[in-house]
Amino acid sequence: MFRITTGRRAILGVAVAAAMTVSLAACGEESSGDTDSGAAPVPSASADTSLADKVPADIKAAGKLVIGTDSTYAPNEFLDTDGKTVVGFDVDLFNAVAQKLGLTTEWQSAKFDAIIPAVVSKKYQVGVSSFTINADRLKESTMISYFSAGTQWATKSGATINPDDACGKKVAVQVGTVQLDDITARSKKCTDGGKTAITIDQYQSQADATNAVVSGKDEAMLADSPICAYAVKQTNGQLALAGDIYDSAPYGYVLPKDQTDFGAAIEGALEALIADGTYKTILSKWGVEAGGITDPAVNPAA
Repeated sequence: MFRITTGRRAILGVAVAAAMTVSLAACGEESSGDTDSGAAPVPSASADTSLADKVPADIKAAGKLVIGTDSTYAPNEFLDTDGKTVVGFDVDLFNAVAQKLGLTTEWQSAKFDAIIPAVVSKKYQVGVSSFTINADRLKESTMISYFSAGTQWATKSGATINPDDACGKKVAVQVGTVQLDDITARSKKCTDGGKTAITIDQYQSQADATNAVVSGKDEAMLADSPICAYAVKQTNGQLALAGDIYDSAPYGYVLPKDQTDFGAAIEGALEALIADGTYKTILSKWGVEAGGITDPAVNPAA
């Protein structure tokens, strides 16, 4: 869920749903990100010399990128069942970016709000953690857009619910999120128009909200678009997406402010992965292809 103040989720540690086949372990240790939680393999990307030449000399000499990530947000970045290995669509995609640059990756779990300061101080070479690009972050870092996320709805399969007219429906949402504000405003619009209010069931975790729809207690839920899409994929047809993504904003990779040339190399790597189909393959693997973009950019306007 997007934080109101920072543009990412309001509550960290989302598990998606207890009914899903992916099991999330407790937070913890550094990992290489080489495994993918038993899912379909990702095609390897060949290095591009022209892009690799833009990699800063110290990183090129080391041969790897140390990446800070908050590994609590499936399917974007989370810990595999071993409790150590960071997996997710962000991991697969950035591993492919690094391959294009002739580099390997070392993923390190960190608290979300500590990652950008650690990139600025160059403890990490890159921050990859579903960071929404906004003006405040662009003041202190270079960011490269790679994905678009917003709010989306999901329903029990077979249900017919229009997110723009959910009056009288029972809807699940996680506490403390912008989606709660969204559904509250929609319910007020219903009552202001003389219709029945939306019954808003609030849950402390997104897992509980998702399970409420799977079990039939609630008729629909709304959450961050990749979270909804992943829930649909992992519940084996018990859920379906409803309506389009809205209130979208780009996620961005985070680099130190002075590394725009390196940012251009990452942008070029993304463009190559989009062109050869690897980008789509990775997003499809995790069920988040609806957030795919065709035009990555360095420091896009926020």
